[in-house]
Amino acid sequence: MSDTLNALWSRGTEFLGTRYAIMGGAMSWVSERNLVSALSNAGAFGVIANGSMPPELLEKEIIETKKLTGKPFGVNLIIMHPQLNELIEVCKRNNVTHVVLAGGIPSSNTVKAIKDYGAKVMGFAPSAIIGRKLVRNGVDALVIEGMEAGGHIGPVTTSVLAQEVLPQITDVPVFIAGGIGRGEAMVSYLELGASGVQLGTRFVCASESIAHANFKNLFIKSQARDAVPSVQLDPDFPVIPVRAIGNKATEAFARMQREVIEQVARGELDKKEAQLKIEHFWAGALRKAVIDGDIENGSVMAGQSVGMVSKIEPVQAIIDELIAQGEACLHKRKAA
Repeated sequence: MSDTLNALWSRGTEFLGTRYAIMGGAMSWVSERNLVSALSNAGAFGVIANGSMPPELLEKEIIETKKLTGKPFGVNLIIMHPQLNELIEVCKRNNVTHVVLAGGIPSSNTVKAIKDYGAKVMGFAPSAIIGRKLVRNGVDALVIEGMEAGGHIGPVTTSVLAQEVLPQITDVPVFIAGGIGRGEAMVSYLELGASGVQLGTRFVCASESIAHANFKNLFIKSQARDAVPSVQLDPDFPVIPVRAIGNKATEAFARMQREVIEQVARGELDKKEAQLKIEHFWAGALRKAVIDGDIENGSVMAGQSVGMVSKIEPVQAIIDELIAQGEACLHKRKAA
């Protein structure tokens, strides 16, 4: 790897403790021990997706991941999880070095509970304002993820977020995510001031990924325009959009969302319970697609970079290709 690329992401590699400042996006049912360990062993940084896992399952996943890699990896926790404190205790007990908090703005107490046992905390910032708030709350690094990403998304593109956040927040490392599928894009964000990048969709079809063959084959066949965001039915009932390849599950979610809104209106559910119910829908629908291979009735979450996924190959080959593309880009600019 060239001195130039080493220098560009040195802050990120130091923070993660890795050779490359490339994080694996935390994808429920996909980002488990096999893919996570493969990413870390390849010099990147794997992240276990806790999703709706109870504490005992997370503990097992961490232990099994450690059997497969001695390299650094992290755990992604959803802050609305009803057992968040117990999950943090699991991370503490198993000496997880990096915890990524997603799904909202974590309290300073949550951040402190993680930092007190010696781990580093990362948070998702959909804007510079929230990014600064997270830093004030003690978060050690940020991930800014644009709407091109798969799964839960915000309303702003990656390129706009990068231009807004990177010049304003320089006191902590910032990792860029959403729509990154090639090394040239990776380098461009590093040159803008990012400390590293996060990719999820690009690794779904890795040989080490346990995703069902049907799931992987649909990724390979799909184009960027096939990955579409879910629709919000009621502005008074904000639902975080989810980007996935359109199918029957997309229609089922619209029906389920309508039912939940009616339950809230009747006083049968409060908004927090409703939000958890929606999260459980996605967890169940995603498992149906990823594990069972039901790509019609399950949720095929994918970012718009899905059009750059063309084959099943080892994680190491994907990483090597990204590095080669980034190096070629830097060499071309230097020669110009």
